[in-house]
Amino acid sequence: MDLIAARDRLSVVKALLDTGMAAPTRPDKAVRSLAALHRWGPTPAAAYLGAAIRHPDRLAIADERGTLTFGEVHSRSNALARELATAGISQGDGVAIMCRNHRGFIESTVACSKLGATALYLNTAFAGPQITDVLAREDAAAVIYDEDFAELVAEGAAARKRFVAWTASEPRARAAGEDQRIEDLIARGEDSNLDPPAERGSVVILTSGTTGAPKGAARKQPDSIGPAAALFSKIPLRARETTMIAAPMFHSWGFAHFTLALPLASTLVLRRRFDPEETLRAAAQMRATTLALVPVMLQRIMELGEETIARYDLSALRIIALSGSALPGELATRAMDTFGEVLYNLYGSTEVAWATIATPADLRAAPGTAGRPPIGTVVKLLDEHGREVSQGESGRIFVGNEMMFDGYTGGGGKEVIDGLMSTGDVGHLDSDGRMFVDGRDDEMIVSGGENVFPREVEDLLADHAEIEEAAVVGVPDEEFGQRLKAFVVTRNGTELDEAAIKDYVKQNLARYKVPREVVFLSELPRNATGKVLKRDLDTE
Repeated sequence: MDLIAARDRLSVVKALLDTGMAAPTRPDKAVRSLAALHRWGPTPAAAYLGAAIRHPDRLAIADERGTLTFGEVHSRSNALARELATAGISQGDGVAIMCRNHRGFIESTVACSKLGATALYLNTAFAGPQITDVLAREDAAAVIYDEDFAELVAEGAAARKRFVAWTASEPRARAAGEDQRIEDLIARGEDSNLDPPAERGSVVILTSGTTGAPKGAARKQPDSIGPAAALFSKIPLRARETTMIAAPMFHSWGFAHFTLALPLASTLVLRRRFDPEETLRAAAQMRATTLALVPVMLQRIMELGEETIARYDLSALRIIALSGSALPGELATRAMDTFGEVLYNLYGSTEVAWATIATPADLRAAPGTAGRPPIGTVVKLLDEHGREVSQGESGRIFVGNEMMFDGYTGGGGKEVIDGLMSTGDVGHLDSDGRMFVDGRDDEMIVSGGENVFPREVEDLLADHAEIEEAAVVGVPDEEFGQRLKAFVVTRNGTELDEAAIKDYVKQNLARYKVPREVVFLSELPRNATGKVLKRDLDTE
């Protein structure tokens, strides 16, 4: 073992000890939970079995239906797994899950883990044809969906087993021809423990599809708790606390907080739809210590204003964890001025999982930074020839860690150089080793012979006191080859004109980075995880 590997191993041990997971427990419970981990491996099935052994009466889930303990979730997911097996779902089968954030999402995921089935998470913002295409491509054996999405899944799920995870109506007898409800399966299922499958199940999370059709990114369950320790080393999550996951759990970031909560035996607070004030209300009521958001959610919370935010006692909140899209430096600063030094921003992708994490100290010292790699992660910035660039120079971002995906389910993958995988972004390092993401490598434009990344202009515009958000794209130009076009949303209806925007950029950036055209919008088009859909902007 080399010195770096030895240091990483010690850092993993320290990160795990700091979480408090190793708190003293009754010897018989410790033995039984360790035996469960040995038999099942680090899977959702093992986590809920272990938590049911150690903390059967501890609150596991609080959603709009009420609360469930770890013992109840374990028993209910046993019953659900047995009934799904009776319906024909077995090891290796794909089960598509199209659910909002609620108990049904978690219980379906755990049941799949107990069966060794593959859980495929569908974006709740998908249109019907997208769902049909994904179900066919992934060859899903079954679909578990919320009642809201019945029409959307109807065509794609027609020849598949179908189960309803959430209904808005009061419980009633199932009518003839209606799909079975998982609550009914749980009610009639036998809830004794199952034997582990011969092969662990996997999960497939879809890319956001902002630049094309969504692809399935397959990822096996980790072989150890090391990947979780990497995140614990930067984000100080602690055992047996309370996490509110507002970010959608079908997306990598929301799902990450679900999986991080498993070894910690954390209570999860869930709401099916994001509402800024309801998020604060629920976090205050449940004394949440962690709030997982995507940046646009934080922006919507900040728009509530100081008076509304102050109504809620968030003194227990130690962590606001962000990922999923760019975090403007100005938003990070405003949020920490309001909530304190609690902001943590993770940069990564569906394919590489994570690359870097910015702590509150990073975000104060260098607003807009993506931070530094956690333990066990290697990040390199490479030029077009695969050579590392110098500090301060832009290069393509390549990442190596234990959680890189196994490839797209439809075939293919991301570029890999010396074991490191491309994120598809370009970035640079400052003198302190903090990374900044300059933009997508396929969004760079050449205007009059100069390389321009729209992200730099977007970040500058986001710092403007009278601009809420902005998107910048490259469009064809007869004279310069390409030029920039900006789409701007002003703050609180403030009136700005095109000349003011151009002057502002000209005062802060090189002249060739000034947008030639500015369009004012009431809002930017976004997907369910808050990423701006630039393809939906008028780029003519």
